[in-house]
Amino acid sequence: MATTEADAIDWPFLTEGLLERREYQFQLAEAALGDHTLVCLPTGLGKTTVSLLVTAQRLHDVGGKSLLLAPTKPLVSQHADFYREALDEVPNDEIVVFTGEVRPAKRADLWDEARVVIATPQVVENDLVGNRISLARVTHCTFDECHRATGDYAYNYIAERYHEDAEEPLVTGMSASPGDDEEAILQVCENLGIHEVEVMTEADADVAEHTHETTVDWERVELPETVEDIRDGINEVIRERLTQLKKLGVTNKTSPDVSEREIQKIQGQLRDLMNNDQSEGYEGMSMLAEVRKLRTAVTYVETQSVESFRRYMERQKEAARSSGASKADQRMVSEPRVREAVRKAEKYDDLHPKFRRTRMLIAETLGINDGERVIVFTESRDTAETLVDFLGGHFTTEKFVGQSDTEGSEGMTQTQQQETLDQFRAGEFEVLVSTSVAEEGLDVPEVDLVLFYEPVPTAIRSIQRKGRTGRQTEGAVTVLLAEDTRDEAYFWKARRDEKRMENQLRGLKDVAGEIEGELHDQPGLDAYDDEESASDDGTGASDTAGDGGSAPTADGKDESASDADQGNGDGQAGLDAFAGGDAETVDDGDIDDSPNGPNSDSEEDGVVAEAGTDDGVELVVDQRELDSTIARDLSKREGIETRLETLEVGDYVLSDRVVVERKTVADFLDTLTGGDRSLFEQVGDDARHYARPVVVIEGEDLYGQRNVHPKAIHGALASLAVDFGASILRTSDQSETADLLEVIAEREQEEDDREVSVHGEKQSKTLTEQQEYVVASIAEVGPVTARSLLEAFGSVEAVMTADEDDLTEADGVGAVTAERIREVTGSSYQG
Repeated sequence: MATTEADAIDWPFLTEGLLERREYQFQLAEAALGDHTLVCLPTGLGKTTVSLLVTAQRLHDVGGKSLLLAPTKPLVSQHADFYREALDEVPNDEIVVFTGEVRPAKRADLWDEARVVIATPQVVENDLVGNRISLARVTHCTFDECHRATGDYAYNYIAERYHEDAEEPLVTGMSASPGDDEEAILQVCENLGIHEVEVMTEADADVAEHTHETTVDWERVELPETVEDIRDGINEVIRERLTQLKKLGVTNKTSPDVSEREIQKIQGQLRDLMNNDQSEGYEGMSMLAEVRKLRTAVTYVETQSVESFRRYMERQKEAARSSGASKADQRMVSEPRVREAVRKAEKYDDLHPKFRRTRMLIAETLGINDGERVIVFTESRDTAETLVDFLGGHFTTEKFVGQSDTEGSEGMTQTQQQETLDQFRAGEFEVLVSTSVAEEGLDVPEVDLVLFYEPVPTAIRSIQRKGRTGRQTEGAVTVLLAEDTRDEAYFWKARRDEKRMENQLRGLKDVAGEIEGELHDQPGLDAYDDEESASDDGTGASDTAGDGGSAPTADGKDESASDADQGNGDGQAGLDAFAGGDAETVDDGDIDDSPNGPNSDSEEDGVVAEAGTDDGVELVVDQRELDSTIARDLSKREGIETRLETLEVGDYVLSDRVVVERKTVADFLDTLTGGDRSLFEQVGDDARHYARPVVVIEGEDLYGQRNVHPKAIHGALASLAVDFGASILRTSDQSETADLLEVIAEREQEEDDREVSVHGEKQSKTLTEQQEYVVASIAEVGPVTARSLLEAFGSVEAVMTADEDDLTEADGVGAVTAERIREVTGSSYQG
């Protein structure tokens, strides 16, 4: 909205007449200019404008550049459009967008010239780990939707690096829903290095004049008898499996609606049995896996649609047919009551009653009440696409989903998402059916109805969705609930949490001083500001090595940082004790020093870095390893420089002769149970390019995590060591792996004065290696057995045509393996 002369905004760098003057925005901006600040403001009331005002003032007063982080690409694009329009004194080409669609090398060039960078956090995190960018001259960093700054989210790493590296840092965190309680809000502030909390609610007079009442209705729908029969049949199986688990003594619950907390408790008890090498633990874990899958099936049928359930069960059936299928998969799809439920679903030719109710509510809004726009939110992309087809015959309807492809469904590109929102704003269609991608922050136009196809179980997401209405006029929200289903549980949980959060926000202004006091009492936060730089380059880098964060395990719990470098308390030296040890140098032989492959994102491919310099040591990290915390941990340590590349060989390169393959215990065991068998091929490639290949197996309970015979594990380890010449090292978690990599790199580069060299692409296999690979690719056959077969029969053809009795004459081939070879080589192809 354009301003009048009386409302003229006196603020540097802003486009004259563009912004409407809202006093609460200026109050928040003035506060945020004074310190690292959390800004809490209801959805739709201009949090981005507050950040813009702070950015403009900082660029005017301090200079440097501004960084704005937002969690999704559409939100980044929206912010960029707004900033380019609003910052009159910053040329458009100096306001740049960083997403995964911009090549890393180009991002490095853009960063140097930009004054405002608007980016997704994952991209900035990658560029920091890869040392492509520096935060030294960033004078304002905004974390949009900052409630995401929990756990291992990229915001936390970026904030830590920002406070360490920036010469004059200032942080602004923005959210309409910063947390479910005071503890959660405190955690977000601590993670981002925030000291102050500023809150505005609808109760504030300046805000109230820009908001309108939003009514919320809850519509209950009854399930048809057939749908209830399908659900009840599956619930019988869940009850039976839980009864079996009860007999094992790991639970006293048998109700199919058992809570997720109880499921986690059962899992923990079963792990204890497995750790004690009790077979009941493995049996129970398999049953629990089946319970989880069956519970998902129930959720599909009772809250989404019978069609969604049918598709889910078809995927489970395909999984059960695959090699290496789990007993849980096989047992579930062969269970008679489950098969009967699937038969009923295949005969059912109707949709969920929510579909008809959705159509009726939209008709009332757009027809009877003369509305213009409606948003329908759903958790399932399958449901979103079915709704678009169903509603499209009555209203102009489009979908809005994420960018990633899923099974049977293509995602939307960033361009397609932007075009869809532009068309919705322009009134080119009436109904937008969206998954969660449109919940956070997007400038979705004012709508007359927000319809939840199902309730969401978190207050934050519920508040975000409701914020799409009630900005300019009175708004309406309707939540559909299937009676006596998990919809009800999610609804009550979200409603309870939302009321608590609303009360928390209303009371937050009263206790903001207390929260700020607690924040100021946190020594780690003040250390961000008080820490003196130990470097000579003016970046403000910390003079202490990073400790390594906690890493989420498969069950979502945090693992504490490793104490490996401190010793274990029983007199055994830690890793650091070996860092300066002498090692006998062995002739490396011939090593291929060809440059890296053409798919690398780095422009430094093939460059050999001189080791043992004042710059410390360098580690080259494969891009795919960014799923772990290891590279982030290493990048924060003094004296270590991490470089990202798309490596053709290995996961980490530590010198011209040391390459590391990292496998979790689960990944390693997959190679022995019919899953991914590429480890031996990978280590073979490592050995051809590097004189010292290293395999790191990370995690606990190598011999107890799966029901794998110890001899099979011993055989695999022996093959890696003897057949491929690899060193096998064990670590307990990601932090300990980082410690180990640091020590090896220091020994190689500082003690032995070796260089870091990224060797070339995978070499073509020799004829012998190709023959071994063909035979080893048959299920149940590994590289050792393949060599045994080829030595016994002389050729691939002879192996493939031998009968079962002859096959068992080869060393290491039993009846089961021989039968499998004949099944694969002799069966007709069913294309």
